[in-house]
Amino acid sequence: MTELSDLNFYATPEHDCGYLPNHRAKTIFADPNAEMDAELYSELSLFGFRRSGSHIYRPHCDSCQACIPIRVNVDEFVATRSQKRCYKKNRDLNFQVIDSIDTDEHYLLYENYINLRHADGDMYPPSREQYSDFLTKEWGITEFLEYRLDGKLIAVSVVDRLANGLSAIYAYFEPDAAKRSLGVFNVLHQIERAKTEGLPYVYLGYWIKACQKMRYKMDYRPFQVFIDNQWNTVKDYKP
Repeated sequence: MTELSDLNFYATPEHDCGYLPNHRAKTIFADPNAEMDAELYSELSLFGFRRSGSHIYRPHCDSCQACIPIRVNVDEFVATRSQKRCYKKNRDLNFQVIDSIDTDEHYLLYENYINLRHADGDMYPPSREQYSDFLTKEWGITEFLEYRLDGKLIAVSVVDRLANGLSAIYAYFEPDAAKRSLGVFNVLHQIERAKTEGLPYVYLGYWIKACQKMRYKMDYRPFQVFIDNQWNTVKDYKP
């Protein structure tokens, strides 16, 4: 098995940033030919790396450090009143872990979500191939969670189980159910699951202060951010 000290990394050429206009971005990837497992992946997560499909990556821009790894400290997390209302509102959803989301039902929910919520993003237009390449199951640690209301599929979450927490890879849901705030509920549910299972953190990917779509990650406090090669706790952030 590949050791962290032996792992090679490769940088992409500069390209347009998908989050900040008029910015150029660069990404580093762990060697895709390396023998990856849950332990090595968990180690990389401690240094701010993230998974997309079978690839492990981290932003590595020459002139910008806007993408900041962020995670929620589960034991210290305190839900706001609105978050408590959201969680209570969605208690009628039936939840289960499933082996695969490679079905027409799951894909059509994803397609509708991308078309209506993220038509301005990198994943538009959606396709079955892109869906399969992006939301993969890796190294025996990926869970597919589905939420149903009266039998109807209403939300899906893809989560990786790390050595010290859960990594929220992606979630998609029924756009017409806006009043349920399913995106908020998904994060709250992962925090609750991690706490129940004794896992200290929920990893939320990257926070970008100047990107409106990423600001929701500051709502789960206290959170920790990875800056200057260490995780720092933020309790009272004021935008």
